[in-house]
Amino acid sequence: MSRYFLNPFPNQALTEIIGLRMIAKAFRQFLFQWGMTMGQKIFNLSNHQAFQKLKPLSKSFKDKNHHLKNLIQTKNRFKDFSIQKHGFSYDFSKQRLDKTILKELFELARQAGAKETFSQMVSGKIVNATENRSALHTAARDFTQDQILVNDMDVIFEINKVNKEIKNFTEKIHKKKIKGTTGKSFTDAVVIGIGGSYLGCEFVYTALKHGIEPLIDLHFLPNVDIDNFGQIIKTINPETCLWIIISKSYTTIETMANLNQALLFLKSNNLDPANHLVTVTAKGSPGDDPTNSSLGSFHMFDFIGGRYSVTSAVGGVPLSLAFGFDNFHRFLKGCHTMDLHALNAPEENNIPLIAALINIWNSNFLDYPALAIIPYCTALSNLCPHVQQLYMESLGKGVTSAGKSTNHRTGVIIFGEPGTNAQHSFFQLAHQGSPFPIEFIGVATPVYNKSQATSKGVYNHQELWANMIAQAMGLAKGKDDDNNAKYFPGNRPSSTIVINDLTPESIGMLLAFYEARTVYEGFILGLNPFDQFGVELGKVLATDIRDQIKRKNIDKTYDFTSLDTATKFYLDILFKGSL
Repeated sequence: MSRYFLNPFPNQALTEIIGLRMIAKAFRQFLFQWGMTMGQKIFNLSNHQAFQKLKPLSKSFKDKNHHLKNLIQTKNRFKDFSIQKHGFSYDFSKQRLDKTILKELFELARQAGAKETFSQMVSGKIVNATENRSALHTAARDFTQDQILVNDMDVIFEINKVNKEIKNFTEKIHKKKIKGTTGKSFTDAVVIGIGGSYLGCEFVYTALKHGIEPLIDLHFLPNVDIDNFGQIIKTINPETCLWIIISKSYTTIETMANLNQALLFLKSNNLDPANHLVTVTAKGSPGDDPTNSSLGSFHMFDFIGGRYSVTSAVGGVPLSLAFGFDNFHRFLKGCHTMDLHALNAPEENNIPLIAALINIWNSNFLDYPALAIIPYCTALSNLCPHVQQLYMESLGKGVTSAGKSTNHRTGVIIFGEPGTNAQHSFFQLAHQGSPFPIEFIGVATPVYNKSQATSKGVYNHQELWANMIAQAMGLAKGKDDDNNAKYFPGNRPSSTIVINDLTPESIGMLLAFYEARTVYEGFILGLNPFDQFGVELGKVLATDIRDQIKRKNIDKTYDFTSLDTATKFYLDILFKGSL
C-alpha cells in the first residue's frame, strides 16, 4: 500500500527539532512585531479623511428622503447597484446607501491600500504579521502562476505535489486497490477535525452531494461529545470505514480525544488502525511520523490557515474521496475564477470588495451589530456555520495588525438559516423588531429536474424564489397600517446573491467570494484576518480544569476542595452524572 511519509527523523530527534523550531519561531515573531510597532506606519481607519466624511453622511440616512422605499425607486437603481460576473450576481440595490456613500467607501478602500495588500497576499508576501507568515489559500487553486516563492520554497510545486498524491490515493480507493483489514472496500469515511479542519469541507460536501452521488459517504466528527461519536458509529460498518484525522499540529486536544476514541473502536472490532487511518497534517508533526502507521499522510502548510484551508489537503482528501479528484479540481477552478475577479477587477466592479465595504458601512456607520445569511437552498444549509467561523474568527478582534487598540467596530455577529424556514422562525424580528442586514442567496437551477407538482399554479422552486424576492422587497419598503401591530417600518437593508447551480464551479465561486470579502474587510479595518489568539486562550483556560479532572480519575477520593464553589459544583455533577 502506498505511503506518503517524507519525515526522516525518529521520534526523539523529531521532538527536539520541533522544540527548537518553536523557540526560533517565537523569537522571530517578537522581532517582527517589535519592528512593526516601532517603525512602520499603520493605517488608522477612524483618522482617515474618508471615514470622517462618512460619519456626518450617515446621519442623513436617518431622514425620510433616504428611506429604502424611496432609494429603490430612483432611476437605474438596480443597474447601478448590482454586478453580474462569471455566473455570479451580487445585488446591493436594497442597501441603505447611494452613489455619494459608495464613492467615499471606495476612497476608504484606496487609502487603506486594500487592493495592494490583496495583491501582496496572492504573491506570497507576509500579510499575517503576528505570526510572520504568508497567507496563501489562493495558491491552493492558482492555475496561472508557475512559481510563488516563500522562504525559497516553491509553493505551487509543493501544493501540486500534494494534489497528485491525493489524486493517486483516492483513485486507488475508488478502484478498490486499497481495502480495509478484512479485505472489504471502503464505503464511508469519518472526518475527525474541529473548526477550520472540517467546517468548510462539510459545507462543500453538503452542497455538492445534492447533484453528485458520493462515491464515499462522509461523516463529520468535530465535537468531543461522546454522544456525537455514538451516533456516527451507528451509521457505519467498521470494516468499510476510513478515518481521516485532520490537524496541522496533531496535538489539538479535541481532535486527539476523538482519534483515541476511534482507535479504541477499531481495536474493539479487531481492525488494524494502520489499514483504516489517513492523516492530514503538517510536515514533521507527530501525525506525520512514519512509526505511526496509516494508509497515507498528506501535508498541509503553515501559509494556509484552518478557516481558509478547504481548498488544500484539508478539503482535498475527503472531497476527492467523496466525489473524485476531478470534481475537486472543478471546485478549485471555481474558487480560482473568483480569486482572479477579486484580484483584478477595479473597485467599482469588484464584488467581494464592495460587499466588504457594505459590511463596514452597516456596522460602523449605521450601527448594525449582526448580519443574517439566508440561502434559499437546502443544499447550502452548512454555508452559514462555515462563514460564522471564517468571518468572526478573522475579524472579531480589538487590535490592529500592529497591536494597536481599535477605536472602530470590527466584525459583526453572523447567523442564519435556510429560507423559507427562516421566515417562520426569526423573520418577525427582521421585519418589526431590532433590524439587521440580511444576505439572501438564490440558486437559479435546482438539481431536481423531474416532474414537479404545482401549488396555486407555481412550482416549488418558483415558490422558493417568490418568497426570497418578496422578503427582500418587504424589508426595504415596509407596510403602512393604521393598526400599529400590523405596521412594518421597512428601511431594512439586504443584498441578494445568485449563483447558477450547485456544480463544483459555482460552489467554488461562492466559497471564494466569502473568503475574499472577509480578507478585504480585514485589510480595510487594519486587522490581521489570519490569526486567532482568542481561540487559543480558551484552550489554555481549559488546561487547569482538565488537570483537576485527571486528578479525580486517578484518585477517586479527591474532592475539588481547592476550587471555587461554582467550578466544584459543575465537576461534582460531572462525576456523579446527575444534579
